[in-house]
Amino acid sequence: QIWWTTEVNIAFSRLEEGYENALKEYYKKQVNQLTALINMLLGDLTKGNRQKIMTICTIDVHARDVVNKMVNQKIDNAQAFLALSQLRHRFDEAQKHCFANICDAQFKYSYEYLGNTARLVITPLTDRCYITLTQSLHLTMSGAPAGPAGTGKTETTKDLGRALGIMVYVFNCSEQMDYKSIGNIYKGLSQTGAWGCFDEFNRISVEVLSVVAVQVKTIQDAIRDK
Repeated sequence: QIWWTTEVNIAFSRLEEGYENALKEYYKKQVNQLTALINMLLGDLTKGNRQKIMTICTIDVHARDVVNKMVNQKIDNAQAFLALSQLRHRFDEAQKHCFANICDAQFKYSYEYLGNTARLVITPLTDRCYITLTQSLHLTMSGAPAGPAGTGKTETTKDLGRALGIMVYVFNCSEQMDYKSIGNIYKGLSQTGAWGCFDEFNRISVEVLSVVAVQVKTIQDAIRDK
């Protein structure tokens, strides 16, 4: 992903130098890379390696689609919204850290080992969810994806966590939850720096939600002051 960001930026700088086919050539290179990966998948692989290459394929297919869209829309600089709205990983040589940029938000990669897991296929809706959630995090707020059951709200949140190397803990809320149990969850999340994803949040009774609002506000104020 860091390489993709670097190579797209190289393609844009070549475009600015007057080399018109830079992005098209990079698109062809991506297609060739994907074909090579698919050929590897057809071969004899261990379970772990197969999972690894499938994950790389998933990410690369989306990267290829983005470059294709840029070619079709004749985008010629890196400041176009289509380019800025992608989650772009880069390695900062000065700070010796990996950063993820999206629009005007920047996040430090958290290096949490999440295992050799599968990644979601990224659709235009996933992209929009990423932009919305990262902007709210950038403003030290929270996000609440809404929609019908089984559409992937929780999975999208978990996948954004994977992209940033952050552990995401999912909690299924129920009527039995009181402010103390939720307070304990918040304590743990604050100490570990992990993300919490609260499913069926609206099941919690109104009396508890009013206290929860104060607890969340306290944590967000502390993050801002930090």
